[in-house]
Amino acid sequence: MSADSDDASRRRRRVRLDIAYRGTPFRGSAPNPGVRTVLGDLATAIERVCSESVELTGAGRTDAGVHASAQVVTFDLVHSIAPDDLAHRLNRICGPDIAVRAARVVDDDFDARFSATWRQYRYQVWNGTAPHPLLHEVAWHVPSALDVATMLEAAQHMVGEHDFSSLCRRPDGDPAVSLVRIVHTAMWRRPNDGDLLWFEVRGSAFCQQMVRSMVGTCVDVGLGRMAADAIPAVLAARDRAAAGRVAPPHGLTLTGVGYDGERWDAHGP
Repeated sequence: MSADSDDASRRRRRVRLDIAYRGTPFRGSAPNPGVRTVLGDLATAIERVCSESVELTGAGRTDAGVHASAQVVTFDLVHSIAPDDLAHRLNRICGPDIAVRAARVVDDDFDARFSATWRQYRYQVWNGTAPHPLLHEVAWHVPSALDVATMLEAAQHMVGEHDFSSLCRRPDGDPAVSLVRIVHTAMWRRPNDGDLLWFEVRGSAFCQQMVRSMVGTCVDVGLGRMAADAIPAVLAARDRAAAGRVAPPHGLTLTGVGYDGERWDAHGP
């Protein structure tokens, strides 16, 4: 290794960004050549500020149209810019669609994805008969009356360690990948005793479309199309056709990522 490269290696730092974003204009969070993505925009902005290319790692991959209020991103940076200055300059470039809520230097072994021990999501359903213009981009409008008690019962059957093949989109090119996950909590509630419903779920990790499939299946239960006590059989079937619909992406927000306790990774991230 040359003296110059050795010096650069000594000055390289692991940076953590806590970010929020409106998912509507993006084709998901992960970099994807040819389309606009959250981490693609963020990497371009960091390169513009620091004049160096970076490889970003997100705590959770969100699909096109999905939002985040508490996404975590890590990357290595040689530039000596102060974290607060970096956050300020990134917000000037990326706002209002992306906001850097905090920036700091972390230990080299900290990884936004692989150090995470849990993720938490919230899904919003507007259950009024008329649409709500101010919630149009962040809530699924279901005009028919929902039986929230049966939806809560259905959600409770999803708590625990299960093979969620019936509620996930299996990754392309990897038919043998495990879709076993641990769901710690899954709750339906009315935050203001009105027509807005929240589905809040926390788990070790989530496979593609899992939360949206949980929501869609619970909504089908709430509409009387499925029975709440059918959920164990749905999970046991390990067949996507056995579950209900997939809820649209715009109602979903990543609301938390935890790094406390030990990571459960027997079945992958």
